[in-house]
Amino acid sequence: MDMNPVNRNDDQAKPGMVERFMKVTGKARVFFGPAQSSALDHPMTAENEALLKQQHSEAGQWETVTRADGSTYIVPRRIR
Repeated sequence: MDMNPVNRNDDQAKPGMVERFMKVTGKARVFFGPAQSSALDHPMTAENEALLKQQHSEAGQWETVTRADGSTYIVPRRIR
């Protein structure tokens, strides 16, 4: 029996990385549902705009500090 991969039949070949990835994500969709498919260019509602402004103002109250070992943590922003 010849085990040369060039001469093997296609039905005996191992599936490629893309095929394996698609198989795994297909199984994951059973649990998580399909991906979001709506357009991203819709107009923002007034409620969403207000929420976004609130989130930006809250995020401005904090700053990220990085330690020498590479870990990070969040502290209240100092007024300078």
